Amino acid sequence: QVHIVESGGGLVQPGGSLRLSCVVSGFYSDSWYRVDWYRQAPGKKRELVAGIDILVGDTNTRDPTYAGSVADRFTIFRDDFKNSVDLLINPVVADDTAVYFCNVPGDNAWGPGTQATVAS
Repeated sequence: QVHIVESGGGLVQPGGSLRLSCVVSGFYSDSWYRVDWYRQAPGKKRELVAGIDILVGDTNTRDPTYAGSVADRFTIFRDDFKNSVDLLINPVVADDTAVYFCNVPGDNAWGPGTQATVAS
């Protein structure tokens, strides 16, 4: 069973950077998995912001994708040292304030989310 834990949220000033991590366990080795990052701002629907395919047991990735509204500031990548799929936001803006969730669509698995707040 896939288990997901997000971390890295907190308070950050506009113009700063934020790195969110998604640690996933329960994957089968030598298999490709899609890992997506979503966010949900107060009063808004949850939206997909980035995703990437990772090959478990290897360093390969493929098909990183981004929502058009964030493509110039968001970077999704795997960190094999931490065994995570990370989301770098740089620079952050006020509209990035949201709860960020990690999702493995193939298993319909969600993490509890991590809150990011952008404020002066």
